[in-house]
Amino acid sequence: MKKLLLGTALALSGSLAMADGHAYPSGPVQMIVPWPPGDFEDILTRMIAADMAEATGQAVSVVNRPGGGDGPFPGALEVLEAPADGSVVGSFVIGVPIVGPKIDIGIEEDSFVPVGIFLTYPFVLAAAGDAPYSNMAELAAHAQDNDVVLGHFGAGLTPTKVSFVAAQEMGFEFADESAFDLLDCNTLSSGDADVINTTLALIEPCLDEVNVLANIGNEPIAKLDGVGTLASQAGIDSLELWNGLFVTKGTPQNVIDTIAEIAEKTMTSDEAQALMAETGAKVYWQGQAEAEARIATDRATDAKFNDMLN
Repeated sequence: MKKLLLGTALALSGSLAMADGHAYPSGPVQMIVPWPPGDFEDILTRMIAADMAEATGQAVSVVNRPGGGDGPFPGALEVLEAPADGSVVGSFVIGVPIVGPKIDIGIEEDSFVPVGIFLTYPFVLAAAGDAPYSNMAELAAHAQDNDVVLGHFGAGLTPTKVSFVAAQEMGFEFADESAFDLLDCNTLSSGDADVINTTLALIEPCLDEVNVLANIGNEPIAKLDGVGTLASQAGIDSLELWNGLFVTKGTPQNVIDTIAEIAEKTMTSDEAQALMAETGAKVYWQGQAEAEARIATDRATDAKFNDMLN
C-alpha cells in the first residue's frame, strides 16, 4: 500500500524525493489559513489538503487562525517560524505579502515563496434596488449633491482601498464609511449603508433586488451580465483580492513543485470549477513564476494607491 501511494504521488509530481533522498512529505503537513473556516480560501485549501493526503498517504490538516486581511497575520507568522521543508504551508490573501512587510511584524518582502495563486474573490460594490444609481458614473453624479455611506470589511482590505481610489478618481467622496462584520442584503434593506463592498455570495439571496454597480477584479463576473469592473469604470489600475499558497523562504524547489502539481489538479477538478460557476469566485492555478510577477505588480499598484490616498 505504501508503494502504491508513493507511486500515485510520483505520477503527480514526477519526483517527490528531496535533496537528502527522503520523500516529501515525510510526515504530517499543516496548511494554515489566517481566516475563520467557511469562506472560499478555506473551502479550496481543504480540497487541496484532501488531494495531497490521498496522493501521498500522509496526514494533511487545515488549521484556521484569526487575522484576516489587515494583519497582524498570526497565521502567517506561524508559517514564517516553521521549518523550510514544506511541513507548514500558508494559504494567504494578498495582504500577507503586500501589507505584511509594511506593518513591522517581522515579515519581509522575501519571507515567503509563492507556490501559486488559485482564487480571486468575487467582490462587488452593491446598492439597494431602489437606489437612484446602477453604475459608478451614476453613483458619482448622485454623490455630488447627496450623502452616500459606504460599508466595508476594513479600510485596509484591498477591495476597500480600490473603492476609495475609484471614488477619488471619479471626483466624489463617501460622506461616511464604516467597517462591518457582515455585509449582506439586510445591510442595504436596513439602511445601515447606501453602498456595500462585499462578496457576491453574501448578496446572492437578494441578487434580483439589488443594484450591483461594479465588480472588483481584472475581469467581469460572468453571472453579472452587463456589470463592468470598477477599474474600467473609474479608469484606474486593477487590484483584486486573491489567495494563494506560500512556503517559507529556503524551502526546496522540488517540494514547491510537488505542492503546486497537486494544487493545480485540485483547481481544475470538477468540484472546484463547480464552486466557481455557482459563486462567481474565480478559481484557477497561477504557478510560481507568474505569482511572483503578479505580487511585484500588485506591490507597485498598492504603493501607487497609498500615495493617491495619502
